[in-house]
Amino acid sequence: MAISLKAMEYFTTALRHGNIARAAADLNIAASAVSAAIDQVETAFDLTLVTRQRSRGIQATASGLVVARKCERLLEDYRSILVEGTDLKQSLSGTLRVGYYAPIAPAFLPKILTSFVPDAADVDLHLDECDNDSAQDGLLNGTYDVILFASDGARPSVDFDILVAAPPYCLLPASHRLAGHHSVTMEEIAKEPLVVLNRPFAATYYRSLFEAHTPGAHIAAYANSTEMVRSLVGAGHGCAILNMRPMTQVSYGGSRVIERAIADPLPPLTLAVGYTKSRPRQLVQHFVNACIDHFAQPGPDRCIFE
Repeated sequence: MAISLKAMEYFTTALRHGNIARAAADLNIAASAVSAAIDQVETAFDLTLVTRQRSRGIQATASGLVVARKCERLLEDYRSILVEGTDLKQSLSGTLRVGYYAPIAPAFLPKILTSFVPDAADVDLHLDECDNDSAQDGLLNGTYDVILFASDGARPSVDFDILVAAPPYCLLPASHRLAGHHSVTMEEIAKEPLVVLNRPFAATYYRSLFEAHTPGAHIAAYANSTEMVRSLVGAGHGCAILNMRPMTQVSYGGSRVIERAIADPLPPLTLAVGYTKSRPRQLVQHFVNACIDHFAQPGPDRCIFE
């Protein structure tokens, strides 16, 4: 049994008017199309739903009234879906779920959100910190509308726009002897105890730098947050190699830390914004544009060592 939405609309319109000709005029179609729709609905249920009276038009039977009410509810739901789908596509309000891997996203994400949220718009933000793989999983399975992640580890099925390439730098205690240098070499870093950011993807990246340039380097500590790395460095437990930097040179522990360029050529990490590029919601595209605009501007807000 199959009844088209069009047939349901023609059928219910005819019953509301009680006249096939008037229903056809209302729908701007031929009267024969309305009559055929009534026949289709009756055939589908194998019921007589309408009595036709040449001089008085048409009249619903008891069964016809039941079927018409159900068709009306279905058509109302269908129209509601169309309206809500259009709103979801075009609206600058609603829920935006962002998954972010960038270990220092709190340094730049609030500012992006301030510029992104339209005036008087009702935007419900959900922000989740996660690792690089979880962020991509969340985008692909619908948990997140958009993600901030390191695109160096991007999967082929994830669409993204590159925001910024972040070169590695050396983080030192303010009182360290190398803090007075304009730049440091990997050979100099290798002589120091190292504090390593131990997060998925990041750990592999930093390990590759050490293995390629400082084999046998002494790892003093592993930490799974950027702020713990900075606090350990500030307290004198060693130095570290990081890529993105916050807007302050003071750790959570209150110690001052210093960033120095690394003289050796090293591959950067690339921060990207991932989202479904094929027909995205306007709210998602608006956020993506805000991210791109933020990192297109030179200066410390980009959170990279330049």
